[in-house]
Amino acid sequence: MRSLRSPRGALCSAARLRLASRRPISLRMSGTMTGMDPRLPTTEDTTDPREWLEEVEGELSLNWVRERTAATLEAVGDPVEGAGYQRMLEILDSDEKIPYIGRVLNGLYYNFWQDERNARGIWRRCSLDEYRKEQPEWEVVLDLDALGAEEGVSWVWAGSTVLDEGPDVRKDRAMISLSRGGSDATVVREFDLDAKRFVPASEGGFELPEAKSQLCYKDRDTLLVGGVFGDEEMTDSGYARTVREWKRGTPLSEAVKVFEGERADVAVSGVAYLDRGEAYEMRVRSVTFFTSAYELKRGDGSFAAVPVPEDADVSTFADQLLLTLRSAWLGFEAGTLLAAPCDRFMAAADDKNRKQLLTALFEPSDTCSLEGSTDTKDFLILSVLDDVVTELRFCRYDRSSSKWSLERSFKEEGFAQIGASAVSSAESNSIWLTSDGYTQPTSLSIADAASPESQDKLKCLPSFFDSQGLHTQQLRATSTDGTQIPYFIVSRKDMPLDGSTPTLLYGYGGFEISLTPSYAAGVGASWLEKGYAYVQANIRGGGEFGPRWHQAALKENRNKSYEDFEAVARDLIARGITSPPKLGCMGGSNGGLLTGNMLARSPDLFGAIVCQVPLLDMRRFHLLLAGASWMGEYGNPDTDWAYLQKYSPYHNVQPDVKYPPFLCTTSTRDDRVHPGHARKLVHKLLGLGQPTYYYENIEGGHGGAADNKQRAFMSALEYGFLEQVLAGGGLSAEKEKS
Repeated sequence: MRSLRSPRGALCSAARLRLASRRPISLRMSGTMTGMDPRLPTTEDTTDPREWLEEVEGELSLNWVRERTAATLEAVGDPVEGAGYQRMLEILDSDEKIPYIGRVLNGLYYNFWQDERNARGIWRRCSLDEYRKEQPEWEVVLDLDALGAEEGVSWVWAGSTVLDEGPDVRKDRAMISLSRGGSDATVVREFDLDAKRFVPASEGGFELPEAKSQLCYKDRDTLLVGGVFGDEEMTDSGYARTVREWKRGTPLSEAVKVFEGERADVAVSGVAYLDRGEAYEMRVRSVTFFTSAYELKRGDGSFAAVPVPEDADVSTFADQLLLTLRSAWLGFEAGTLLAAPCDRFMAAADDKNRKQLLTALFEPSDTCSLEGSTDTKDFLILSVLDDVVTELRFCRYDRSSSKWSLERSFKEEGFAQIGASAVSSAESNSIWLTSDGYTQPTSLSIADAASPESQDKLKCLPSFFDSQGLHTQQLRATSTDGTQIPYFIVSRKDMPLDGSTPTLLYGYGGFEISLTPSYAAGVGASWLEKGYAYVQANIRGGGEFGPRWHQAALKENRNKSYEDFEAVARDLIARGITSPPKLGCMGGSNGGLLTGNMLARSPDLFGAIVCQVPLLDMRRFHLLLAGASWMGEYGNPDTDWAYLQKYSPYHNVQPDVKYPPFLCTTSTRDDRVHPGHARKLVHKLLGLGQPTYYYENIEGGHGGAADNKQRAFMSALEYGFLEQVLAGGGLSAEKEKS
């Protein structure tokens, strides 16, 4: 299967921001204008007295960043000096981590790996027989630390795009994406997989300058590329607006424009690929974050619009077109996955004829939703969430009869999650299977999609933390409108129900992203092992129950996400699990907007708040970096400020309100969510005399950290802050001062 969705600059790559060992009432506004900042700008005025903090690398703003970062380390303590940092670094650098295989090329299994000796990482490969060994002998293909030292650049791995000319042709070329410090913008260079070296431009190698580029091979000597031709060919969101064909051996400036979108589009892309003997070329306009217009190349070389709803996702499997619905269509519910013969579907005269060609491979229920899919040579494997627990469904496609059949379902016991991915999708039915849970270390097996029960276990994580006495429960809270909100809690079985347990509540609630159980060694070692409780809330805005769960909290209904999160917090307190002085919350990216709103809306519910790489200024978000791409999720500040102002934390924190200790973290190199969001709210809170702490990592992009040392540092800082405040009664350094 090949997804044709354009890259759209989601916030969701930082959705979880949990360090796992294996890529969320007094001031509640209730929809009124009560408590609004009297200095709110009008719809014609987007100026801000703190705009100077939006100058990412300006001398004045960076001086402020350095001062605040130093003050935070003085107050919280330098994480490097604590045991938590070393413990986390040992986990992240452990040789016992599972070396997941990213792709299989020419019979060799490729893995990207970071540890103490390889801080920025190595791209390496070995045979399957070698991989089965406890200590495989790897062949290094590319060493990023050595490359960075040679070129004097702090390179961060950003992935690869391989030239695929069919199953019978050796794959010897790839485009390697490298990021400076972890930003979304990358430099892309062609790489010779056999010679293990970059192909210089002097030898005809493709090289793309630093940009948020979009590219793929059309053939060996042609790239489809966008995003590197200047501001005139970019969207308002900062992504490619055009597609050009660039021929090998010619200047990039001479690449021929073949497709163009609108300035207001989120992004435009072009893809060309082989799918089980079928050649496809598609052009995609991502009109908004959740709507796209697809054009498919026909036999005569022309392109025709794919006649599907604008919010449907389109992909392919052999000669079949796959459609995932976000809204009801032709009698099918939102959340349905449909298949149809591509050529006949494209040629059908109208919707009545198209409907006759459609086969429903998945239909949602009140508790069941489609989370995603993977594919093998003959199977489409559906990852289904049944009450937020994963089940795999195996659909076989018979090319000779053009028929689909559901062959089996497969799930684990309890709350353990199972995941599947193809070993080599176009060439075999082999699959990787993973299984894990909050306290169950991840295992990796290989199996055949025709008989997934017969697994050959290859790797398993050790127990990175002591889980003895811990158990997982799924509970429910009742939100303001009566909706039942599920949440998972991991705690000691003998936890007293007297409100005394320090508890961390994590959430996201946006962009149809689901939070499901998984083994997170960082949470375990930093929090659970100490007898504290960890909670993950499945609030609306996420994808746990399909499109309806997400759409219930879009735009003017965003308050539903926050009401859900508050309901979980109150439920934890009502059950005696914790109490406000012992309850903290954490979230990153859109989850940072969530925790920012907890600060502004419900400071009385929480004893401490951690807000990571956040979105916080809802008046100017569409003017900063990729912000315009999220208007489909939040709305347009120029026309929708009447409701957006109700959940803009930057505008809603007030004088004369006591806020809990607040730690905000971000990255100077985050070129997705502008660090100005975090800087400005922190500056405002400090001006109000609030207990506010700030740390800005110079690298890391939207992930917040670029290597394991930085990840360990950030984790130790955040969990150290939470523990001191929630379990220790306050920051040690601050108590000493007083």
